[in-house]
Amino acid sequence: MKVDQLFVNGDIHTFDPALPRASTVAVLGGRIIAVGDDDLADQFTADARIDLGRRSVVPGFNDAHNHMVFFGMSLADVDCSSPPMRSVEDICEAIRQRAAETPAGGWVTGAGYDQNKLAEGRHPHAKELDAAAPNHKVLLKHTSGHMCAVNTAVLDMIRDTPVPSGGELGRDADGALDGLVMEQAQSMVRDLVYPLTVDRIVDAIDQASRRYLAEGVTSATEAGVGAGLVSHSPIELMAWMEARKRGVLGVRANLLVAVEALHHISHAEGEDSVFALDGGIHSGLGDEWLRIGGTKIFSDGSLIGRTAAMFDPFEGGGAGECSCGFFQTEPEVLRRLIIDAHRSGWQVCTHAIGDRAVSTVLDAYEEAQKLYPRHDPRHRIEHCGVLQERLLDKVKALGVIPVPQGRFISEIGDGMKNALGVHRTPDAYRQRSFLDRGIPLPGSSDRPVVNGAPLLGIHDMVNQRTASGEPFVPHEAISPAEAIAAYTGGSAYAAFEEKVKGTISPGKLADFVVLGEDPLTIDKDGIGQISVDATIVGGNVAYDLLGIAN
Repeated sequence: MKVDQLFVNGDIHTFDPALPRASTVAVLGGRIIAVGDDDLADQFTADARIDLGRRSVVPGFNDAHNHMVFFGMSLADVDCSSPPMRSVEDICEAIRQRAAETPAGGWVTGAGYDQNKLAEGRHPHAKELDAAAPNHKVLLKHTSGHMCAVNTAVLDMIRDTPVPSGGELGRDADGALDGLVMEQAQSMVRDLVYPLTVDRIVDAIDQASRRYLAEGVTSATEAGVGAGLVSHSPIELMAWMEARKRGVLGVRANLLVAVEALHHISHAEGEDSVFALDGGIHSGLGDEWLRIGGTKIFSDGSLIGRTAAMFDPFEGGGAGECSCGFFQTEPEVLRRLIIDAHRSGWQVCTHAIGDRAVSTVLDAYEEAQKLYPRHDPRHRIEHCGVLQERLLDKVKALGVIPVPQGRFISEIGDGMKNALGVHRTPDAYRQRSFLDRGIPLPGSSDRPVVNGAPLLGIHDMVNQRTASGEPFVPHEAISPAEAIAAYTGGSAYAAFEEKVKGTISPGKLADFVVLGEDPLTIDKDGIGQISVDATIVGGNVAYDLLGIAN
């Protein structure tokens, strides 16, 4: 039999219990048609025969929660992450250098700063940014995406704009605006440059795709498009379609539509209410390359920004009247949105990080299912950052999928520990607790909040150490095999795609990654340093470090 591609001489971890190890994969029309040992290769001829050189192979990595467009655009911003930045002055110097290259009156944009990692332990102030770029508008995006710092030129442009519900502006000891813009208040800044052009969004998808393929990512869920703070244009879906048409969408994309883009639609008498995109479009429309997944709803903020909605105050103080953070969406409004979206067939994917927010979302999911029962809705809690142990059984009973981020443990784990304190850190970013109760565990990064390379995330899921070397929550550590399964099968399940993704098995999409070392046998401290030698999407070698396709 003739096939399109025949991959031979591999050390393949299929993650298929029916055949865990193999050496040969036959691909036809972008799908796997056979998996087996060396003898299998004799049964086929192929247009392309690719020798894997006994390298380790695993299913393609699937990032269940990321911001691909934001990441692609951030590649052009001033890098304000730490390292290289160690202080506010370091950031100001970088802004000063970029301003010298930017026409007067233009924007100077930086991304990735984290006040927890700066020597001063605080956000940059507007006056400091004024001094660095006196003739420009300055915008610094916090690594969490939940706040930003701006200079006086930008403050003057938004000063008379009412602060939206679910947002706050920072003030200094004298009550003057200090340049910090939190949560929904960021829309005031965003609206100064919104919307972006389709071409710019397509270019960002192109740039991000190249990086993702080099890191073994073959599928990704874009956590919010089309409206709200996560939006880049009201016609953002068009940009994704255009990226595919131009051939620059390198990874398979599952889009979560921002709930702000949905509306109640007229329908025939006697039919159920419809809360959806025009035409009644909801979860599931699309194909193996580009599809509409769930709807994204924000309930609260972030831990390191101390805006997540908590039952008790943050250690050392936080945002909100009682230092307990706050809701971006008022609980009653949040409840109504969840019920309406559930009733209209959406997979509901709600951002909830603080324990109070997580509990509130679970209550709304429970009520929605009682009012309008649906089979297997697979509603998700994006991040599910702080989950009290008493609620684990409720997550299981409701069939809710938590979507935590393993890489948070290293890059922002110290900041999270400082915000939560010793008594609450054990409730943060659970993994082992989910698997032990049979709760599905996807793998994700929330890129560009942290480095999105899956092997780095897998490393942290296994090792549970912060950037300072301190243990995070050691009892939540999982094995390398479990972490890879999360980044493959777990993420596929979270997107209703387990029938076509997640294992190297006949009938599934031919998406897999060739690695420089075996992640299941290497010392666990070395997982993050494993090289990605090749990435195969639909049987085609989309990234080739060593020239295996030649």
